[in-house]
Amino acid sequence: MGLNPRAGRALRTLVTSVASDAHTWNLLHLQLVIEEMGHQVVNLGACVPDATLVAECLARPPDLVVVSTVNGHGAHDGLHLIRALRDHPRLPRFPVVIGGRLGTDGIADPARTRRLLDAGFDGVFDAGADLSEFRFFVDALASRLATTGSWRG
Repeated sequence: MGLNPRAGRALRTLVTSVASDAHTWNLLHLQLVIEEMGHQVVNLGACVPDATLVAECLARPPDLVVVSTVNGHGAHDGLHLIRALRDHPRLPRFPVVIGGRLGTDGIADPARTRRLLDAGFDGVFDAGADLSEFRFFVDALASRLATTGSWRG
C-alpha cells in the first residue's frame, strides 16, 4: 500500500453492492474515485451475497467497506448485510458505509438514514448526497488511522 498524499495512509477498501443489485457502473465509478484518492480497492462487483462479503472480510480484513446500490432496495438489503458483518464473532469492527439509491422513491429519508446508522453503518450517503461528503469521510478515516492507528477518533 502506498502513501495517500492527502490523508497520510492508504486504506484497503472493499467496494461492493447489496445482493439484489446488479448495477456495476456505480461500483466502477467509486473504485476510480477511491483509487484516485490514493487508496487500494478490491471491487467485489454486483449481486454480492452477504456470505461472500463476510468471507472476504475474514480472509483480508479491510480498513473500509463501501456498499453502493442503485436499484432502490439498498436500505432493506443493507440492513441484512450490516447485521451479517456486525454479528460475526470473528470480524473486527471496521468502518462500513452505504450509499446510492437506498429507497425506491429516490428521495433522501432521514428516518431511513437513522435506521441504517443504528444498525451499524458508520456512514450513509442517501439520494442526492454529494460525492465530496464521501471523499471527506474517507479522508478523515485515513487521517485518523494514520494518526491514532484506530478507526475511531
